[in-house]
Amino acid sequence: MYHRAYVTVSAIFDPQGKILPTSLMLRGEEYIIDRVLDIRRAAALKAGGQGTRYTIRIGSHETFLFQDEENRWFVEEKE
Repeated sequence: MYHRAYVTVSAIFDPQGKILPTSLMLRGEEYIIDRVLDIRRAAALKAGGQGTRYTIRIGSHETFLFQDEENRWFVEEKE
């Protein structure tokens, strides 16, 4: 079972208005985002909900970072 774990995100906004997250804070730990691989509207299939899904790489790990309809950021975390 998965749930939404809301996170604090630092991001860069480019001149065209595109948001590029650069790091996230989860449970007091900061994780630097090495690369944003994909950005698209998609559902959070494991934790539910919908919004903008960022496929990101942190070190050698690929995961999803979501921005929901209320502009809150979350990751899908296993309970």
